[in-house]
Amino acid sequence: MQWILIFIAGLLEIIWVIGLRYSEGFTVLTPSIITLITLAISFYLFSKSLKFLPIGTAYAIFTGLGAAGTAIVGILYFGESASPSKLFFLSLMLIGIIGLKMTTSDETTETEVPEEGK
Repeated sequence: MQWILIFIAGLLEIIWVIGLRYSEGFTVLTPSIITLITLAISFYLFSKSLKFLPIGTAYAIFTGLGAAGTAIVGILYFGESASPSKLFFLSLMLIGIIGLKMTTSDETTETEVPEEGK
């Protein structure tokens, strides 16, 4: 379940980043609302996954999916360049994300949060 949360949070990150483009500095109402809603849901799902996944792995996967996904959307829908070197490094990002997933335990027990002052 935690991996699904991270995946959905990463997909929502792509949507809110694209929403930032269309919100024109939060001056256009509908894209601004969509951006803020998807941003909030994305971070909520990400925070829920942190109960079960190591923070470093979870954050790397969350931001990696968002960054790679946004770059791919930029290439496919916004006419951004798709140079061989750009595609190579995007592939490396995706391979890294898959590698992190494959090397992280699928434990579903909650991780302990250290208490303050200890």
